Amino acid sequence: MTRHLVKTSLAAACALLLASGATAADTQPANPQTTPRTPTTTPGVTPGPTTQPRADSELPRADRSFLEDAAHAGHTEIEGSKLAEQKAASPEVKAFARKMIQDHTKVAEELSTLAARKGFKLPDGPSLTQKTELTALRALSGDTFDKMYASRIGVAAHENTVELFRRASQEAQDQEVRAFAAKHLPTLEHHLQDAQALHGKVDTK
Repeated sequence: MTRHLVKTSLAAACALLLASGATAADTQPANPQTTPRTPTTTPGVTPGPTTQPRADSELPRADRSFLEDAAHAGHTEIEGSKLAEQKAASPEVKAFARKMIQDHTKVAEELSTLAARKGFKLPDGPSLTQKTELTALRALSGDTFDKMYASRIGVAAHENTVELFRRASQEAQDQEVRAFAAKHLPTLEHHLQDAQALHGKVDTK
């Protein structure tokens, strides 16, 4: 009798344990999923670098150099020609100077618009070397001024500018920069021809 009761009690206890285990199993997810962790950042610590698209305003170095040199050249032509309007002895030199002011001012305005669109800041005057040359020109007068203006601002400056624009019209990587150079190259070549003719006239005086 006692053995029978012990066996019965053990059987009942096993049944209760099995039932408890089954209930606990039923409360767990059948297919537990791993919850993605949200990256944490530490205050004061900058996240690692990420790849950013290249800005449209970012120009190749050679194209930036062209815009800068073109601006320097334009300022030199305009300032030198304004001096010629005031100081030149020859009416032909004065007429050439007025034409240079008119044409180069238009080019400068277009250049400024292009540079702004590209996010590039242009210089606001001639280069240091060009400023020195303009200072020397201010000290002259009469026929001497006419010869120096025709030689340096007329011929030499335009030779450099024509070469600058010709190279950019062929080699500039930015399409708008290349188109700008190609558009104004013929006018600059015409300026050079006029300057050479003017220099030939004033140099004989």
